[in-house]
Amino acid sequence: MRLHALCKKTWVMSLLVFALVVSLTPVSQAAASLSVSQALENQNNSVQAVKGYVVGQPTGTSTVITSNYPNDYALALADSANETNTDKMVYVQIPSNLRSTFGLQSRSELKGKSLTVTGTLTPYFSHPGIKSVTSISTETGGTDPTPDPTEPTVPVEDYYRTAAGKTGNTLKTQLHNIIDHHTELSYSAVWEALKKTDEDPANANNVILLYTGRSQSKSTNGGGVDDWNREHVWAKSHGDFGTAMGPGTDLHHLRPTDVSVNGTRGNLDFDNGGTEHSEALGNYFDSDSWEPRDKVKGDVARMLFYMAVRYEGDVSDEPDLELNNTVNNGTAPYHGKLSVLLQWNAEDPVDDRERRRNDIIYSDYQHNRNPFIDHPEWVNEIWN
Repeated sequence: MRLHALCKKTWVMSLLVFALVVSLTPVSQAAASLSVSQALENQNNSVQAVKGYVVGQPTGTSTVITSNYPNDYALALADSANETNTDKMVYVQIPSNLRSTFGLQSRSELKGKSLTVTGTLTPYFSHPGIKSVTSISTETGGTDPTPDPTEPTVPVEDYYRTAAGKTGNTLKTQLHNIIDHHTELSYSAVWEALKKTDEDPANANNVILLYTGRSQSKSTNGGGVDDWNREHVWAKSHGDFGTAMGPGTDLHHLRPTDVSVNGTRGNLDFDNGGTEHSEALGNYFDSDSWEPRDKVKGDVARMLFYMAVRYEGDVSDEPDLELNNTVNNGTAPYHGKLSVLLQWNAEDPVDDRERRRNDIIYSDYQHNRNPFIDHPEWVNEIWN
């Protein structure tokens, strides 16, 4: 009897302990969506669903526009549909296969609507954001699928639609409006960007230097002899913009070059002729001009055409850059020699390396394109 009573007591205590454990264990529930304020506090690279209202399109770290959207690649969410403080917004990078459905250029009516976005909580535009998005759903619950990895990452079929059929200054204006308001990098961030945009396709540890064509270790960037540095193809003194964010850090005209070769080129305009450079064979220079090697002549020309369209002086801190047919332009916001650049554009057509570079800048960094790589025929529509 005593043994039976002891076993019964033990059994009752076990039941009590089990009940206590069950009462303290939370019931498993489906993960709820985070608010935007919660997403702002948890930029920890976790994958989460975030629910908020579309308040505009981010175009910079602290800039969100609410009309005249330049493209479909991003949107901003907030906990209130009327929020105007960017510190209370989370920026969403829209994957390519969802841009026509959730991009504000294509669907401006989405402003003010509630969306749930699932993706990785990580900065975008150097601002709290959501990247690697796998789905976006509307308030009514309609969802869109995970991006198809076989789909092109940089669709361009609609990017230039407002420029279609235009010529002359009208075309130049339309292209400016399309490529304006790009995401701006700091000058220090350019180092890492160039390691990706100019990577040697035959050796992922190296970059290809613009003027020499030499494949060189990514780690040898700096200011020493035989290091590589950041060449401003549109010389930064031509308009006196230096290394300011915007023209001074625009990847579409910044390229890795040998330090001493970069020093020789300096701020020379571009033209044919001169003495061949001893370290950069195929490049020629004299007192007022630089001629790059044949393989990149068209690249140089198209970079300058881009700069002359992107920077029109319509923003107070940006120069109005223009091409002319002279050399010795000094600190004036001009670059030459236009007739020679037109010749180089024709003689050295766009190649796959240029296209790849344009795609990377668009998808990973600035979110704008060089239209003269996508449509080199537009050069003659504007300048001839």
